[in-house]
Amino acid sequence: MSYNIALNFEDGVTRFINCNEGETVLDAAYRNQINLPMDCSDGVCGTCKGACQQGSYELGDDYIEEALTEDEAEQGMILTCQMVPSSDCVVSIPAASTLCKTGQLETTGTVSEVNLISPSAIELKITADADIAFLPGQYVNITVPGTSETRAYSFSSRPGSRELSFLIRNVPGGLMSSWLVGQAKTGDKVTLAGPMGIFYLRPVGRPLLMLAGGTGLAPFLSMLEHLKASGSSQPVHLIYGVTNDEDLVAVEALEAYAAEIENFTFKTVVANAESGHPRTGYVTNHMEDAPINDGDVDVYLCGPPPMVDAVLGFFRQEGIEPASFHYERFTPSVATEEAA
Repeated sequence: MSYNIALNFEDGVTRFINCNEGETVLDAAYRNQINLPMDCSDGVCGTCKGACQQGSYELGDDYIEEALTEDEAEQGMILTCQMVPSSDCVVSIPAASTLCKTGQLETTGTVSEVNLISPSAIELKITADADIAFLPGQYVNITVPGTSETRAYSFSSRPGSRELSFLIRNVPGGLMSSWLVGQAKTGDKVTLAGPMGIFYLRPVGRPLLMLAGGTGLAPFLSMLEHLKASGSSQPVHLIYGVTNDEDLVAVEALEAYAAEIENFTFKTVVANAESGHPRTGYVTNHMEDAPINDGDVDVYLCGPPPMVDAVLGFFRQEGIEPASFHYERFTPSVATEEAA
């Protein structure tokens, strides 16, 4: 038996390794040619200290207090030379991937579909030539064909499938947008590097509130795919805000998730005051159904900076501190498109 271990490095790179039963994370990493920080490998120096953010494991008692204190161990800190996983895990490594003689994995893929699903959003589907492991919510860097430039886009597809999808903001004059709208066709080859990012779905142990702005919906579609496959009895509520009526996309997909995922509900909001949509304004104007529970909630937020700032301000004003708060900003522009 072996387990999948996601190593999250401080520069945003994630590398997945397989760890055999009874094997330490450090040994598994070295076997996978990733040199994690280490001076002793005996639980003495503390150089290999990290944090387990997800999963179960054993540490044993072959390390000293100076390397890892009891308080640190209770908070999920680990020594990779002592950590023996008993499930799939996510481990935070406080070092840059390049210092560990690794980096982003590159693979190629073939464009299967390009759909202009609204004036402001493009759906890109790619069939990868090799497996790309990622956590639901993470992103990948895609090289714009014919250039050396890359753009970062969150997966909107299910982890574990070679059939990848992305929801991309259509930026007039943008390098990737121009290629997608004007040149891209089925069969084109693209290069992808990743996965990247610390915005991903953690284990679900309390109600979830998901707040999406525009194409910031993409990572939530991946999270919902994961929830549909894995199951959860916790309430999950999504508020999806856009600027204009025509910017609303993937509503049919959300309706399907509502039918397939227990306790999942969602609402859409249009900012334009002249819209005929039943809910206008901003996501913070429509939080009445949100499972905030005086802070007993995990909040995930992805959208443009003004939306992120408004939501952060809302919670401060209400005096509510969520049990956990994960957010990602994106700022699409002509010079540098960076979209979720």
